[in-house]
Amino acid sequence: MTSIAHRIAALFRIKANKALDKAEDPREVLDYSYTQQQEMLQKVRRGVADVATSRKRIDLQIAQLRQSSGKLEGQAQQALAAGREDLAREAVSRRTAVASQLTDLRTQQATLQAEEEKLTLASQRLQAKVDTFRISKETIKARYTAAEAQTRITEAVTGIGEEMGDVGLAMQRAEDKTEQLQARAGALDELLASGALEDATLPAGRDDIQAELERVTAGQDVDRELARMKAQLPASATPPAVEGKSAEQSPLDQEGTS
Repeated sequence: MTSIAHRIAALFRIKANKALDKAEDPREVLDYSYTQQQEMLQKVRRGVADVATSRKRIDLQIAQLRQSSGKLEGQAQQALAAGREDLAREAVSRRTAVASQLTDLRTQQATLQAEEEKLTLASQRLQAKVDTFRISKETIKARYTAAEAQTRITEAVTGIGEEMGDVGLAMQRAEDKTEQLQARAGALDELLASGALEDATLPAGRDDIQAELERVTAGQDVDRELARMKAQLPASATPPAVEGKSAEQSPLDQEGTS
């Protein structure tokens, strides 16, 4: 059962990959990859901006602590001048605490400065890669579009494409049906001429003897009509005798001349 389940899963993956490969458009994949890279670049830039903002806040805090340290030093000197050693001690004590804070902030400042420089360099490198990918993407898309168009044109010319293949099959079917109808019509004409089939448009009770008699009668009518038309022609318009018959004399003509 486990083997069958593995085979079914493998078959499903094969069918799914084949379907995806057929539906996949490389141009869409490239555009999607480019979009993903741009989003990643934006995240890096936002990281640089966040680090720079934090460093800027520390710079402001350092400046404020320096100002406070200078102020406390001045207050300590004034207290000593006024004979207030206790106030001077308090001012010096606070100034020492400020100095300790300044040391911690400078350490954080250096760390953020290094992180900002690292992210800035990474952002520049990523930007260069994205630009290079964009140029390659457009080049590949143009080549793919040209190859696709060339393939479709070739398929259309050779009739390999599905659309043109359907057209070719339809034309072939039409030619086959036409030839079949022509062959059937010719066969029926031959059967009618031989008498094997009867003309359904003729009156009922008509047989082959009657048809032959009518044909002979029609021929006699034609001969009589031609004779009548010849009799109406003037003497000068009488057609010359047919060559061969004029040279040969009938037996009656030979007796007369003898």
